[in-house]
Amino acid sequence: MEELRGHQPLGGDAGTAPEDEGGTSGNPYAGLVSRLRAAWLSGRTRPLEYRLAQLEALGRFLEEKKQDILEALDLDMRKPPFEAEFSEVLLCKNELNTTLNNLSCWMKDEQVDKNLATQLDTAFIRRDPYGVVLIIAPCNYPIYLLLVPLIGAIAAGNCVVIRPSETTKNSKRLAVEVLPRYLDKDCIAVVTAGVQETTRLLENKFDYIFFTGSPSVGRIVMTAAAKHLTPVTLELGGKNPCYVSDTCDVQNVARRVAWGRFFNAGQTCIAPDYILCSVEMKDKLVPALREAITTFYGPNPQESPDFARIVGDKQFRRVRALLCSGRVAIGGQTDEKERYIAPTVLVDVQPSDPAMQEEIFGPILLIITVASVEEAIDFINSHERPLVVYVFSSDNKVVNQVLEKTSSGSFCSNDTLMQVTLTSLPFGGIGSSGLGKYHGRFTFDTFTHHRGCLQRGTGLEPINTLRYPPYGPHKTGLVRAATTVKRQGECALL
Repeated sequence: MEELRGHQPLGGDAGTAPEDEGGTSGNPYAGLVSRLRAAWLSGRTRPLEYRLAQLEALGRFLEEKKQDILEALDLDMRKPPFEAEFSEVLLCKNELNTTLNNLSCWMKDEQVDKNLATQLDTAFIRRDPYGVVLIIAPCNYPIYLLLVPLIGAIAAGNCVVIRPSETTKNSKRLAVEVLPRYLDKDCIAVVTAGVQETTRLLENKFDYIFFTGSPSVGRIVMTAAAKHLTPVTLELGGKNPCYVSDTCDVQNVARRVAWGRFFNAGQTCIAPDYILCSVEMKDKLVPALREAITTFYGPNPQESPDFARIVGDKQFRRVRALLCSGRVAIGGQTDEKERYIAPTVLVDVQPSDPAMQEEIFGPILLIITVASVEEAIDFINSHERPLVVYVFSSDNKVVNQVLEKTSSGSFCSNDTLMQVTLTSLPFGGIGSSGLGKYHGRFTFDTFTHHRGCLQRGTGLEPINTLRYPPYGPHKTGLVRAATTVKRQGECALL
């Protein structure tokens, strides 16, 4: 299964699969999926009260086990307590509270417009759960990227199989051993699975699959889903550009870019991957970035308690190999034993360099020079559409020019990462950076089937005869008048 390799793999070490539990297909997960499907068909997960109870229990897990979560993340990747609490606990609680505050409203049937022929009927959209859904989480934010999709899946009334990352062993242990104590085991299952086991898991028919990871593995997941015509959300990634115009506060830009790039040691799918700027701005920005890095992490970032480590040995070696691109202007130091790569800035980078051929997913920031905003836009548009486009400028015309002439999953001006803190904004990619969206109401909608419903009475049959054969010009005119949707301001006589 060499093709399963990616910067956020399906699994690292060999996982464990449950016993068949009576499944007839020979697949080790068939019995589990069958049991969850039976629970879903019983209607157990549908009532609002059940969904709220499970979500409240998830909130208790986050509250009561917060210290355990922080310790696990420290052991897995030396994630600083501030970054761990902010990105893995607080943002989860925000998603959870947004859902708890609005779920009863989200679940209500939505009444829709009707034509003349259906004025006496009831037409509405019913929010139905999909059924049994699968969530596959990555290693870079092993709690947040596991629980946020789970919140939406539970809120939508589904039964759920969640597969935490094998790479972050301590976080996985919490998900496997502790989380199930808080949730309904008959409707929510946690499985541990390496590459081979996850491949077998994907052979089962799920009603929805939510995957976060690399584009290469996303294609494998999508191929497996296609065999059952299963809809998917793919949260992938890519190379996020950051255009810095000549009209901006260089010190502010340096701090905000450095924070976004080196947060979680650069292992963030929405981190700025490379800067596009003029030669003049590069000459100002490099010393400003050096100052920001020193302010954040001290003269030796390896000794800083506020700088994380690369999550795994294989990931470390991949990122380290990218240091050969361009010229090291800041940082560049590595320590394989600690999986440490210093906050690094590379200049004189060429589009053909290795670091420009894949998402970096580590604490390396590239700087590429361009002559103008138009050249920057052309450069962005000549590559795959990214998860996010960043732009820094005090000129709103420049900001809007980049916004209007590029395409990406999301957009943020004059800052980095902060768009992800809003549960009111959809999060997701486009093209090779992903498929689908979530956060807040969008997560609920992702795991919800919008079922169009028309409820008609059994009477008034003489009216229906107008649409029955034998047809004729008179019937055609009446049916057209009763069902046509007209432009506003348009007037048509019967």
